[in-house]
Amino acid sequence: MKKKFYDFSAMALRGKREINMSEYQGKVVLIVNTASKCGFTPQLEGLEALWKKYQERGLVIIGFPCNQFGNQEPGDDASIEGGCMLNYGVTFQMMSKIDVNGANEHPLYTWLKSQKRGCFGKKIGWNFVKFLIDREGNVVKRFPSTTKPEKLEKDIEKLL
Repeated sequence: MKKKFYDFSAMALRGKREINMSEYQGKVVLIVNTASKCGFTPQLEGLEALWKKYQERGLVIIGFPCNQFGNQEPGDDASIEGGCMLNYGVTFQMMSKIDVNGANEHPLYTWLKSQKRGCFGKKIGWNFVKFLIDREGNVVKRFPSTTKPEKLEKDIEKLL
């Protein structure tokens, strides 16, 4: 059977509970692989601003910490929580640290990459690659690390 976005689940950073993506049916979802010590880390502020602006209209943002690029997320979940939540005021959903490439990559990322290629093909090239998913669970766009969150507003608004 072909997988859909809503068939996946992941462990939440806060509360250590398994979250099924089916909880987000009918929502517009933005998924991003994050790191606390990356040059793109200030994008967390922009992502938080997007979430605060659009959450009531149905936007969900999910961050997946990853340490596969330059050892920029070396800590455990507690230190990640401190880095993202305290330093950048992140209140959108953060998940436990995962791999986004390779033999141990999270199945959701295997699926996301199969839906939209980037400049490195299917492979995630760095931190802060973003996937925009519509209300039906389809990956609509993939944005590179260099795309600032505020540049996503028009695409998000089209789907809300």
